[in-house]
Amino acid sequence: MEELNQIERIKSKLLIAKNADQDLKVFGADSHKYFLGETVNNDEILKFEKEYNLELPEDYKNFLLHIGNGGISYADSSAGPGYGIYPLGKNTNELIYENNELYLKENCKIHPKMSDQFWSDLNKNIDENDAISDEDFYLELGKVFSGLLPVGTQGCTYYYALVLNGEFKGRVVNVDSDREKPYFVFESNFLDWYERWLDEIIPESVMIDAPDLFKYTLGGNVNYVLEVYFSIDDNETKTEGLNGILKKEKIDSESLDILEAEYKLNSGKIQKKILQILTKFDYQRAYPYLVDFAKESLLDVFQLVFWYAKDKSSDWLDVIKSNTETINDDETFSFCTYLLKEMDIDYGNIIVPFTFNKNEKIRVSAYYALGQLENKSDYIDVFISGLNDDANRVIHTVLQALDGVEDSKLLKHYKLIAEKFPVEKDYILVNLNHRLKPFGLTNKTIKKSKLDH
Repeated sequence: MEELNQIERIKSKLLIAKNADQDLKVFGADSHKYFLGETVNNDEILKFEKEYNLELPEDYKNFLLHIGNGGISYADSSAGPGYGIYPLGKNTNELIYENNELYLKENCKIHPKMSDQFWSDLNKNIDENDAISDEDFYLELGKVFSGLLPVGTQGCTYYYALVLNGEFKGRVVNVDSDREKPYFVFESNFLDWYERWLDEIIPESVMIDAPDLFKYTLGGNVNYVLEVYFSIDDNETKTEGLNGILKKEKIDSESLDILEAEYKLNSGKIQKKILQILTKFDYQRAYPYLVDFAKESLLDVFQLVFWYAKDKSSDWLDVIKSNTETINDDETFSFCTYLLKEMDIDYGNIIVPFTFNKNEKIRVSAYYALGQLENKSDYIDVFISGLNDDANRVIHTVLQALDGVEDSKLLKHYKLIAEKFPVEKDYILVNLNHRLKPFGLTNKTIKKSKLDH
């Protein structure tokens, strides 16, 4: 009975979601347009199961039998997460290109708690064998993705897959066909996952009018999610509930009061997730906590400000200045430059010391950031230093950053690059020729030039 009730809820929520997202702003909605084709019958399901010698998870079958199958999206997909849900029996070879019928019936080898080492070992025969034959490659790929049915795509190499066999049968997994480590969604079955997708689309204001309809998933109304949050001790479920709240367009001040109190009582992942929510929905409220959290993680704070409060970037200028000697990882530095760009100031003097950093990625980001300045010609000597860097990537970036700078002081250094790279490498000569063109030179002619004018 509960399954039928859930099916009716999903049908109702599909109509509400379509009405709430009339401008099709939700990712993939402009493709699937919330349309589902006709349902399948039992005979069609039995035919598929017989063809592949397996039994589909019950929730997935109920979706096909009672909600819909196929539509107008990419690969004829129906309304659903990403670009929608594939029609039954279509695109089964997205992960295993050949003989996939041999592997769909096998037990799924991956699991929610698998370590990086487990995933690495599973891919070892592919990753460590450059001379692997096509036949052996597909054999190993079948082992990696065994028991997984592709049910939809997120674009590029990213797919949603359904576990067909084994302990975690019925779970949905986010999979990359380029074999980045997969991760399982929180829900235990297909219908719960699908319903949560709908709940995360529907605005909280609509949920208030029909609260009983949204008391089933952690993507439902905020009050329900908070009820679940406080009723359990499981941090994974708490985090998923907070993720559901984070996806809302807005939440009321009373809920923010509750979350602020929880922030003060927690630590670790829970505290960080609450800080993310506070920053998104009430930056001024979050500000003192962000300042305090910066002592623990500059990266997290810079990310939150950039994602949710770009217009407040100037609030963090002094923090950036006081931490220039402690920023040693490239990701933190990258977000530092993102905030500086938002401030509409000459941040060159802050960036220059990083052009000498031992971390090549930081040097690349530093020169790229300098290249974004309108007065970048004021830093010509710094760019000259970059043109003589030991790393090709840095030289490449500096050449691109010098676009629009036509200073003859650069020519002798351009000549040294032309002599250092007699043939193309890392797109250096392509970019060098772009910089030489205003001078009427090329990487070949500059080597013959005496540069006396």
